[in-house]
Amino acid sequence: MTLDQYRFETGMYRPPSEGGSASLLVRFTRNCPWNHCAFCSMYKTEKFSLRTVEEIKADIDAMAALTEKMKTLSEAAGGPSGAVTRDGVLALLNKEPALEQHPGLAMLVHWLMAGAKTAFIQDANSLIMKTPDLVAALTYLKTTFPHIRRITTYARARTAAQKPAQDLEAIRRAGLDRLHLGLETGDDELLKFIKKGVTSDGQIKGGQKAVAAGFQVSEYWMPGLGGKEKTLDHARNTARVLNAINPHYIRSRPFRAIPGTPLHQMVKDGKVTLLSANEQLAELQVMIRDLEVTGKVCFDHAMNHWQRPGGGLLLSHDYEGYQFPEEKPRLLALIEQGLAYDQPAPSLGHF
Repeated sequence: MTLDQYRFETGMYRPPSEGGSASLLVRFTRNCPWNHCAFCSMYKTEKFSLRTVEEIKADIDAMAALTEKMKTLSEAAGGPSGAVTRDGVLALLNKEPALEQHPGLAMLVHWLMAGAKTAFIQDANSLIMKTPDLVAALTYLKTTFPHIRRITTYARARTAAQKPAQDLEAIRRAGLDRLHLGLETGDDELLKFIKKGVTSDGQIKGGQKAVAAGFQVSEYWMPGLGGKEKTLDHARNTARVLNAINPHYIRSRPFRAIPGTPLHQMVKDGKVTLLSANEQLAELQVMIRDLEVTGKVCFDHAMNHWQRPGGGLLLSHDYEGYQFPEEKPRLLALIEQGLAYDQPAPSLGHF
């Protein structure tokens, strides 16, 4: 193969849990089809586009070709058959030095050395693809790398709600296992304010349809998103929506006003009053008290910065979090401990 035939696209973003599992990043779509959320800076300068099945297959072929090349060179360097070793990677770079500039090679190597077990479909909402195309691309990925055990992706609840149930089931059967959905809040006024493009009923419908289709559902919410003005409504309505969905995972992403976003400007203009770290924790306490689910509540991101009185993180950053309802009392006790401590102030900018 020529160097051009080794090329494949890799997007910038994936959930922390997918980095922790060293997922293969496979780009089915580019950027975000909605791209209006007032808190988000991720794709604001980029235009959304669908990729064709042929483009996606070509990327998968390039990944497979690089994988086989590294396996061959690794074995020639004394490594075990079928494995990728450091010596094999160095031999490849010595043979093809231009690959040092390949934007996805390090990701591919990391994935292979970590066991090549999981994949993440990029970018922000590949569920928006036509169902036959998405099924075809997923099937090709699974056929090319049959050892992959889990495939996940970001998706919008509105898209899941609009997909027919039989389409969601077909996508699930094709190999997509988990959907990461950005709930952010369950409060309708706040959803409108942040330009999320979906109501709480839409969030519930999308989440419930995804669960019913057999997906693992991971919902993200943002403590502090409504500022002091909406803190109780935000907490209670978020719990209400999550209770209705009962997702497998609930992941906390405390709000930070990111420079350049509309919400950052609103904070500067005094239209939104940021919560202190203790006030964010108090909001979290309200939400957790109201939460009646059977999934896992997770704090797997550095933005969950609250500290123990004696030092160290208050809440575990483990990707599997706290199992509800069994560990709900433990989590509430930890929050109570944190509230007794003068928490360090979060920064205004992006954390």
